[in-house]
Amino acid sequence: MDMKSMREYVCWLYYQYLLITGIYVLEPWEQSIFNTVLCTMVAMVIYTSYVFVPIHVRLALEFFSELVRGQPESTVALMNSR
Repeated sequence: MDMKSMREYVCWLYYQYLLITGIYVLEPWEQSIFNTVLCTMVAMVIYTSYVFVPIHVRLALEFFSELVRGQPESTVALMNSR
């Protein structure tokens, strides 16, 4: 794919973005504010996913591994059997 067709494709994607979101009816300064807010929200979602999803996955794996292995005996039962 040459650079001209790549540039045309990117311009076409941007035009589709403007049409789908309805931003094309806004003034340029309103478009920039909308795009800034949208990019900020996407960045926060990506950062939050990067930070918190691994923790939740680890906790879920620990929880389900406990269920699969079964519950250990209580410590009271272990102490009374001696």
